[in-house]
Amino acid sequence: MKRFFSAICVCLLWASLALAQPETFPPNENLVADGVPAVPISLVEEAQRYSNSRAAGLASWNPVRREMLISTRFADSYQIHMVKMPGGARTQLTFFPEPASGAEFNPQDGKSFIFGKDVGGGEFYQLYRYDLSTGDVTLLTDGKSRNTGAVWDHAGKWIVYGSTRRTGNDVDLWVVDPSDPKSDHLVMTNKGGGWQALDWSRDGKWILVQEEVSANESYLWLVDATSGTKTAVTPRDNPTHISYSGGRFSKDGKRIYTTTDKESEFHRLASVDLTSKQHTYLSSKIPWDAEEFDLSDDGRKLAFTSNEDGYGVLHLLDTASGKELPLPKLPRGVVSYPRWHKNNRDLGFEFTSASVNDDVYSLDTQTGKLERWTESETGGINITAIREPDLIHWKSWDDRPISGFLYRPPAKFTGKRPVMINIHGGPEGQFRPYFLGRNMYYANELGIAMIFPNVRGSSGYGKTFLALDNVLLREGSYKDINSLLDWIATQPDLDPSRVMITGGSYGGFMTLAVATNYNDRICCSVDVVGISNLVSFLQNTSGYRQDLRRVEYGDERDPEVRTFLGSISPLGKAKNVTKPLFVIQGKNDPRVPMTESEQMVKTVRANGGPVWYLLAKDEGHGFQKKKNQDFQFYATVMFVKEFLLK
Repeated sequence: MKRFFSAICVCLLWASLALAQPETFPPNENLVADGVPAVPISLVEEAQRYSNSRAAGLASWNPVRREMLISTRFADSYQIHMVKMPGGARTQLTFFPEPASGAEFNPQDGKSFIFGKDVGGGEFYQLYRYDLSTGDVTLLTDGKSRNTGAVWDHAGKWIVYGSTRRTGNDVDLWVVDPSDPKSDHLVMTNKGGGWQALDWSRDGKWILVQEEVSANESYLWLVDATSGTKTAVTPRDNPTHISYSGGRFSKDGKRIYTTTDKESEFHRLASVDLTSKQHTYLSSKIPWDAEEFDLSDDGRKLAFTSNEDGYGVLHLLDTASGKELPLPKLPRGVVSYPRWHKNNRDLGFEFTSASVNDDVYSLDTQTGKLERWTESETGGINITAIREPDLIHWKSWDDRPISGFLYRPPAKFTGKRPVMINIHGGPEGQFRPYFLGRNMYYANELGIAMIFPNVRGSSGYGKTFLALDNVLLREGSYKDINSLLDWIATQPDLDPSRVMITGGSYGGFMTLAVATNYNDRICCSVDVVGISNLVSFLQNTSGYRQDLRRVEYGDERDPEVRTFLGSISPLGKAKNVTKPLFVIQGKNDPRVPMTESEQMVKTVRANGGPVWYLLAKDEGHGFQKKKNQDFQFYATVMFVKEFLLK
């Protein structure tokens, strides 16, 4: 009898162990997996280390001490952390279920900082003050509207920010003392959603403001911080559109620094005299876009980055002489977000490359000493084995050269390799040679070659190229991918019979456009928060975005344009899709509404096409929470194995 009960106990133990280790990985409570097969635990075990890499971004220098705020993720979402020395501990300060971002120290005493946070990916950001002595968090905005672009004045008394509070669509300027939320008041009313405060003059009397009309057209204004009266810095009487990006007052307040494509194909760093409006160009010797920049507190040095065929290069400029200052040679990759410490010596920035995930560094501009402040984990990925991408070029349908980056799999994979084409969002975006994180799984473990094209309409290649896909020219970008498919067929190590298309946002739109126009040339496609119908998208995207998007795509209220947009949209050609399609969407997406994905899924399914659909109820324009990202990744790996590799 004793042996009998022992045997029963053993059986029950094995049964409990079997129950404790399920064979599949279920979606969490906020995910709806419609038509997505169960994900095997074996796949998760194989791929999960690629989902555990981390990155860090520079948020703000402490003005008093050599410390900084960074953004990184330890749990499910990105939060604000303090780092007190290079390589020091990342001490988490905010602990919200939603991502916290945009932290900025009070520029005088560093005793508090402001930051932003939304709910569920809806992008109705609220601004908060964090008191470092108590840990208290205070809401500064109304809790309802969209509030963005907060900028401290130099005295650390006020912040100015943009808000849709008045109409729900127009972005007005508001000012508040973060230590007294009741001081919040409207300074300037605007029409349109493209307004953003950039900087305060040192005396606090003026606010520099940018008005964006499109990617090719923007203007700068001086706004009286008390009355809200605005004066044009860059008048609208130009015969052609001119773009301005970013702005800083000089220390004496007599000029501003900005980047502009005025009288140039590319953006140049410029000094603009506020009396004469004369532009002095400071980076003309660099035949590429000058991008992000920052002015030292003493006004003597400008740090800026240039975008050189996708690579980000750091530059240092003496403002008195206009000459470049020497810098140590940095690795090839993407340098971004230069930020001066108030000591006028330490320059912080972010760096990433194919083999280095995004981390925070500082450069002592007097000694040339480079220090790494964060060293984010890679989840066990052997980064030394990662191959640098090849910068590739091909001739498109109109004989125009198009470029992209090709990440090849390790040499152990022989024969013609399947190809994944991943198209960036925007449309005015650009793929650059970043660390790929989860995506490295496809190359390292499955032997897939990954191509990230920069089709016409991408930024970084001049204003003419940027405008080549506007309104009636949209189909030219589709043909760029068709020409890429031709190029793949000429490569001895790539398999043109096994090609998958994927992309997010506008890249999702392009994915659907390729799937509906070139169905016979691909195996499958994965659309992430993509537009399916340009007409319904323009009608339903958030009001503060509509006019900005109409400049890019065309105004659907014009009958002729409406007809054209309908004719080139994927939804109208959904009957062509016979290859497997995976659609991924956030329910709260304010940019590309959920209806764009649902109407595409419904139509393709009605035509008999195989469709997987993954919806996140607590996400917006792309998944931000790790638990959702992980399931999306594992499900996509399963889709790739099923339809690209077989």
